Amino acid sequence: MGELAKKKCAPCEDRQGSLAPTQASHLLEELDRWKIVDEKYIEKTLQFRDFPAALAFVNTVGEVAEKENHHPDIRIFNWNKVTFTLSTHSIGGLTENDFILAAKIDELAR
Repeated sequence: MGELAKKKCAPCEDRQGSLAPTQASHLLEELDRWKIVDEKYIEKTLQFRDFPAALAFVNTVGEVAEKENHHPDIRIFNWNKVTFTLSTHSIGGLTENDFILAAKIDELAR
């Protein structure tokens, strides 16, 4: 398990602002196939064997997101693909919380 996956998301009120692009790029190196989009969010698409498997994974991610109090945007499409989009909405950009939850999603996908 990577270092990010061991961390807990911090309350957004504790944040001073969004990450600098170099900070975000550095944290991205710890993740598996996520990409930074417009320096505002990170995104990853996973493919599953069927719709029930995709839905089950989404529900598992939902449980983790609720525990972390940090929630991704989730889109299920083409019956077996799921895109997760992470951004800290209250900040209007990326924070470490986005990368922590992404790392936890990576752990679930393994």
